[in-house]
Amino acid sequence: MTTPPAPAIAIDPGTRFLRVARTRADGTPELVDLPGTVPGEGLPTPAEIRGDREAALSLAYTTYREHCGMPGQLVLVVPPGERAVPPGDGRMPRPRLLDTPHAVLALLRHAGTPIARRLLVCDLGASAAGVTECADVGGSVAVVPAEPSPRADGGYGAAADKVVLEGVGLSPDDTGVLLELGEARAHNARRIEVALDRMTSRPEQADRFADTVLFEVAGQEITAGLVHQVLGLLTDGLDQALGRLPGGSSTGPDPSRTPVIAVGGAARLRALLRHLTGRLGRPIPLPDGTDPALAAVFGAALVAGGHVDPADRYPHGVAVRVHRTVAGRPRDEELLISPPGTLEPGGATVFAEADGERVRVRTGPADGTGGREVQVLVRAAGTGTAAPAGVVTVPPAGDGARFHVGVCLATDGTARLVLQPFDHGRPDAHPAGNRRPEQPTPVEFPLGVLPADPHPDPHPDPPPDTQGART
Repeated sequence: MTTPPAPAIAIDPGTRFLRVARTRADGTPELVDLPGTVPGEGLPTPAEIRGDREAALSLAYTTYREHCGMPGQLVLVVPPGERAVPPGDGRMPRPRLLDTPHAVLALLRHAGTPIARRLLVCDLGASAAGVTECADVGGSVAVVPAEPSPRADGGYGAAADKVVLEGVGLSPDDTGVLLELGEARAHNARRIEVALDRMTSRPEQADRFADTVLFEVAGQEITAGLVHQVLGLLTDGLDQALGRLPGGSSTGPDPSRTPVIAVGGAARLRALLRHLTGRLGRPIPLPDGTDPALAAVFGAALVAGGHVDPADRYPHGVAVRVHRTVAGRPRDEELLISPPGTLEPGGATVFAEADGERVRVRTGPADGTGGREVQVLVRAAGTGTAAPAGVVTVPPAGDGARFHVGVCLATDGTARLVLQPFDHGRPDAHPAGNRRPEQPTPVEFPLGVLPADPHPDPHPDPPPDTQGART
């Protein structure tokens, strides 16, 4: 009898809910029904670990393993720049990390939703409001991590819930009360929408509707005035996130604007989406009416199950300017290190190669004096467009020293130029004959976030004070 393969799962450790998802046989993503799961939400996050991503991931994974066994594949949803992984105990497959924008876009691509060349992913979660710029190039998506928004007291959506509950004397740390608040909102969505429409369209008459009771939570009446106050907090937080984008401070939809996708629990609020529409135009609909709070974990589950590629490899090529001596004459050239679509976040360093062999370079004059400023370029896939990605000062090495030059991409989206010393006299085996010697320690130079959409370099030739490595 053939043992069925272990299931593939994805985990999104939200501030309010821990969401574990998988795909059915037909490829449809769904939440895993674990003990204590709230239908359509996930496992409630205990108050004592809210905001602790590692603890939340560990709890979600442990709960799944105890009731469903070891998964075969594991994808973790993490915000750009926040790549926490739960401590391993020897009983976890090596997790793949996927940031929220790539997970959401995987969901759309799997459904066949047309994706623009450039777009924005607006994550309106419980912890913060964030807007990430994305560039889709040849099947890969490059992202520019958003500047973190200043957190309100208790987060973003969570802070808004706190205002509602404390406004009527209830505790925002009571899981049962939070669940009841969510259910009441869902059951009275139309009533809330009408009340907010009246108050926002006629602000001079807002006071007339402020005392209207919209719903109850734990026996306490929630009024339109309180909900309207919370909407103001959410729109202010969204405006702050949008204001960090180039041109994001404009106040009106523009057909030429970059398309936007809205996800996260707060994106359920139609009044907040109308505010977003007024700023950037109507968001792209999620496939099959997907709950925006589940979009990221559903997309990650599709990746975990092998239904769609994560498209998180860097889509452009990375090169450095070098000097070569040919027939006794110096020549300025460009050395391609990483071809388009080869750099993977958290993956291995990619080294420059020629004819299947790593290229060896010198970093300084033969006498070892002075350093060299090496210009790093990003060349847009499929075009001749190049953009500077930075200049690094490489210290000199001894006469005859050679290096392999490479580049790597960290899980937070930042890149590093890598120089791996090449020991041409290194034997193939350890003198004892049972193991290879350790490789010399590489030298790394931070490059920051690589351009998502390279713009033409107005100065294709290296400036006079910028030298290249020598091959």
